Amino acid sequence: MRRDAVERDMSKRLNISTGRNGMAFSSFALSALLCFASPLQAAVVFNEFSAYHHVQVIDDRGTRTLSFNGSEETRMSLANPLLGHFEYTEYFHTPWVWNHDMKRVLMLGLGGGSIQRSYQHFYTNVLVETVELDPMVVKVAKEFFRVKESPTHKIHLADGRVFLKRTKNTYDAIIMDAYSTSRYGSSLPPHLTTKEFFTLASEHLSTNGVLAYNVIGQLQGWRATTMGALYRTMKEVFPNVYLFPANESRNVVIVATKSPVKFDAARVQREGTELIRNGQVKLPSFALRLRVVQANAPASFAKSPVLTDDRAPVESLMRGAEDE
Repeated sequence: MRRDAVERDMSKRLNISTGRNGMAFSSFALSALLCFASPLQAAVVFNEFSAYHHVQVIDDRGTRTLSFNGSEETRMSLANPLLGHFEYTEYFHTPWVWNHDMKRVLMLGLGGGSIQRSYQHFYTNVLVETVELDPMVVKVAKEFFRVKESPTHKIHLADGRVFLKRTKNTYDAIIMDAYSTSRYGSSLPPHLTTKEFFTLASEHLSTNGVLAYNVIGQLQGWRATTMGALYRTMKEVFPNVYLFPANESRNVVIVATKSPVKFDAARVQREGTELIRNGQVKLPSFALRLRVVQANAPASFAKSPVLTDDRAPVESLMRGAEDE
């Protein structure tokens, strides 16, 4: 997706917002789809307002989509809930490369539960805790997206940072996919982007702990300064930071590790091959996802700010203008 100038122009004219999957989505386009598609193709099966979102669930030709304020958040195949998801969620399996013995994982943000379903299916011995701020999102995830609580999956209703301040638990991985919605589409909550937040997260990670963070943007061009700011801020706290740019959307999953050992791309591939051979990771696309890893800082790193509790201009960074 390289048509950035055209997309920005269309965004202004059609009021396009961007979901956490990094793909442009228009409330106008959604209305047109629902008006002109046949009942067998598209149907709104849930449509309510919470304290945080206008939440819709839309079924269209075998795919169920969760929408917040007109922005696509989650997709799921109705025939097989392990399929149909956005590709970027598969990069949340990469923490296994740096920690082969994960037992406890914290996920901040639920949405439609793509990564929760995947972890519950592929890693039955891993305890997953999910923190979600919006009670309606939990209700919708359970009723429409086959998210279940179980002895190995607990859901907490809380703000992610507040939860981390209060919990005494330590995690092998913390997975970040928490977004708020602004007039510009999905936006990173500023208090979950700062040096102080990443310091708090690091304190709740095990010795070989890993933090994986979904960021909407690109390494060059659209929202590149946002990417650089998150990378630079994480690097203030973590010894090593890696980038996994998605192929099918404008998302980059940033992975930060507590280990001081620097992995190059070849080492990442070797570790992944071992995990697959030993049966520890059974995600079919795992080896393919590891091929995109970048171990160097993005080009925007030098000119991007370190985000702090005193200054985290996240929304202004994410307004969608192409960085020169």
